Amino acid sequence: MLTRTIIPINQNWQFKQADEDDGSYLTVSQFPTHIHLDLLHHKLIPDPYIGQNENEVQWVGETAWVYKATFSSPESNGKAKAVLAFDGLDTFSTVVLNVKRILETDNMFVSERVDVSDVLRKTGDNELVITFDAAYLRGWKEVEKHPDHKWGCWNGDISRLGVRKSQYHWGWDWGPELMTCGPWRPVHLELYESRVADLHAEIDVESSLKSARVVAHAVVEGTASHVRFNISLGNKSGSSETVNIENGEAVATFKVQNPELWYPIRYGSQPLYTIKATLLNESAEVDSSSRRIGLRKVELIQRPLLDQPGTTFFFQVNNIPIFCGGSNWIPADNFIPRISKERYYDWVKMVANGNQFMLRVWGGGIYEEEPLYDACDELGILVWQDFMFGCGNYPAHTNFLKSVEREARQNVKRLRHHPSIVIWAGNNEDHQYAESEKLNYDRRDENPDNWLHSDFPARYIYEKVLPDVCKELIPSTYYHPGSPWGGKNTTDPTVGDIHQWNVWHGSKEKYQNFDKLVGRFVSEFGMEAFPSIKTIESYLPKGKNDPERFAQSATVDFHNKAAGHERRLALYLVENIRYAPDPLEYYIYCTQLMQAECISSAYRLWKREWRGPGREYCGGALVWQINDCWPVTSWAICDYYLRPKHAYYTVKREMAPISVGMTRREYTHAKDKYTRVHIEREIKIEVWGSNLNLEDLTADCVVKAWDVETGRETYSHTVSARHFFPANASTEILSMNVPVANKNVGEKGRTVIAAYLYQEGKQIARYVNWPEPLKYLHLQKPKHLRAELCTARNAIELSAEVPVKGVAVECDDDRVKFDDNLIDLVPGEIVSIGVKGVGKDTKFTTQYLNMLN
Repeated sequence: MLTRTIIPINQNWQFKQADEDDGSYLTVSQFPTHIHLDLLHHKLIPDPYIGQNENEVQWVGETAWVYKATFSSPESNGKAKAVLAFDGLDTFSTVVLNVKRILETDNMFVSERVDVSDVLRKTGDNELVITFDAAYLRGWKEVEKHPDHKWGCWNGDISRLGVRKSQYHWGWDWGPELMTCGPWRPVHLELYESRVADLHAEIDVESSLKSARVVAHAVVEGTASHVRFNISLGNKSGSSETVNIENGEAVATFKVQNPELWYPIRYGSQPLYTIKATLLNESAEVDSSSRRIGLRKVELIQRPLLDQPGTTFFFQVNNIPIFCGGSNWIPADNFIPRISKERYYDWVKMVANGNQFMLRVWGGGIYEEEPLYDACDELGILVWQDFMFGCGNYPAHTNFLKSVEREARQNVKRLRHHPSIVIWAGNNEDHQYAESEKLNYDRRDENPDNWLHSDFPARYIYEKVLPDVCKELIPSTYYHPGSPWGGKNTTDPTVGDIHQWNVWHGSKEKYQNFDKLVGRFVSEFGMEAFPSIKTIESYLPKGKNDPERFAQSATVDFHNKAAGHERRLALYLVENIRYAPDPLEYYIYCTQLMQAECISSAYRLWKREWRGPGREYCGGALVWQINDCWPVTSWAICDYYLRPKHAYYTVKREMAPISVGMTRREYTHAKDKYTRVHIEREIKIEVWGSNLNLEDLTADCVVKAWDVETGRETYSHTVSARHFFPANASTEILSMNVPVANKNVGEKGRTVIAAYLYQEGKQIARYVNWPEPLKYLHLQKPKHLRAELCTARNAIELSAEVPVKGVAVECDDDRVKFDDNLIDLVPGEIVSIGVKGVGKDTKFTTQYLNMLN
């Protein structure tokens, strides 16, 4: 029997505009590819990421394109089946092999396999031609076909809703409108008589964690008789079992004693077992397939709480409750084929190095490429995986439902072996859209047939089609109907997850009120900030010398897609800090400082609500977002070029294993209900510590205070000696009046307070709290701000003789990487931040709040 052979079809590809003659074919820039990459390669379009060129390339998305390739016929074997496999075609395509139409596609998210045994030429070259229609125009035809559907969406336009294609290609409030097409994933020719069509493993780790049951399943196509299964860990020899194939499937069960368990980062290691299925015909090996799996016990805990209404929503891995501080993930480029494996790993390393535990793969992008999940498996990052629906009222006619079910089945099968994926969610904000637009959506109606005839028929997808697929294919992984979802509605903070957009969107709350905006799990929240000056200069046509190089220029505004961003960003800036639009570098610093203060306050205040068993009032916070798909001003905490904004570092500090937090509260006591004069005002600080480690901790808490205007220390005291911090919880330390030298309320408004935790004399946590809003402070300019490279050249030491807010150390050289940044300084201490990549002539600069005043 013939051993399966896989021949990549990745050479000799050409492309042209569909209405041009065959003499206009040009070579592709790479393979797989997208049309914009090939047009860019031949300088037929300007770079859409530069200036306002996005406007100049819109014609590409309303044009049909043709790709073709030639490949040689393999040596003939009369018994072998020949299959052309297309891992991804974007989106509406007609495929012709040797002038015979063999396939039509309409879903970017599915792979296709076509038996071409009778179409391949016996000898010589074969010609493969793929014509891609304009998805944008096809989308409008879908709208016209279904006039009774209540089309509507947030972001992009309604033509996207009927098309199974990445929704962000229509543009989003952080991304450009770039309607791609092309063979975006590999194409190959397979020759075989039998093959392993699918391989997966059911994993059940006992509650004691001392044993695991692994049931391996191989789905087989063809006439082979047996499958030999192996399970192994690294280079260790493993277990093997050979079983018969019955009804196209072979199953083997392995019992693993004392398994090496897969853990999230910081809680253990990430050992990956390999399951391998070798297909046998008699004794001959004719095909094999393997998957890397992790043995772990994952639960989503939703149980009643002590002292508060509703239920918990947190993940427990190997019996360890995890506070899932993390990020949302959008596609890292508009042109996926140019994202390298290395770049995916670099992004996930950013997440891991930033003390984050979870990535949410958002529902308007793609079911991501394997390297992203592989990196999460290897580095211990949990994955919340959305199905690809976002911010709209999708149709649910018969053909659409069939396409969606096929898409769901394929992608669940493709990804289900990854131990990092711990939840699947049906959509992003579609239930919230239905509520907001007052569609006739009655959550109490449990009859799926009724849903199809409502204004919100896609409920049938999220609450019938997708859960049925998940129940069949991944019964041990939790399925969530949508994000947000839970409680009496999608904004109910007591059940399920919420998206907290009342900061920035909605009621535009002050971010200082994040403690009142908490939910059981906050899967989206965020604040915008400008990217690095180098990133801005990268999209200005003339770089540093461009006349548009100022904060309010048309080009800089063009690279911010959020509606009303001018007003909203200005609102949060003007409420909080004294800022100036010039010079641009300082304005960028101000936006990043404001974002960092906002985002870190959310993590700090919400992690405070992780109070231990029965009091897991908040189980996670996922910032919107970790990354960008192009150079842009957005909510990302790292920009398109993986340059961290300052919020990245403040999140890293808040999610450290041990941290200390503080907030201020003002209380008023009036002599009677009429007076406006006889009112006592009391400003208290509340201090708590968070111990995310699995061991209890005892530490001393020291509080110090300084007068911002004089720099004079006004208070220093060990306020809580030998304080007990139980494992994996936040613990209250103290509540006290703001310490001042006199009882002058005005002094409280200029007192900066630092809290420290010490264990056996070593500082293990630090936080500096400032009176807010920061714009009211009369900050003194330091005369002796020190930012010096230490002798070993692996750290920068910072100090000042007066309190300094938000010292940012910067370097023009992208090879230089900081371990921390945006440091609040107080007199009498030296703060050291790690640095890597320092060269002989590396120069550093600093910025800090009010440095221009």
